[in-house]
Amino acid sequence: DTPGAANDAEAERAGQGAAIADAFAAIAAARVPVTTLVIGEGGSGGALALAAPGNTHVTADSYFSVIAPELAAAILKRPPEETGATADQLRLRPQDLVELGVARSIVR
Repeated sequence: DTPGAANDAEAERAGQGAAIADAFAAIAAARVPVTTLVIGEGGSGGALALAAPGNTHVTADSYFSVIAPELAAAILKRPPEETGATADQLRLRPQDLVELGVARSIVR
């Protein structure tokens, strides 16, 4: 459950990008089965780095995306009231994630 890593210069100076890359590599190189369960907010590179390829599951009230809908709407210069429509386009809800093959199942 993470809103994602900080996206400021201080975080980068502290090595955040390298740490996320290391996490991606560790999960990909693991010689034992790795399972990920997204229990709430799964956003940004930090959450993606912890996702087990082919073995990520989500709870019914979670979401998982490279970016939060609020931030995506802001980047696209959309008004705040369009955040819901942006979330629909991101397809980050549990049922979307299973349909897209990003998650194996919705855990209830």
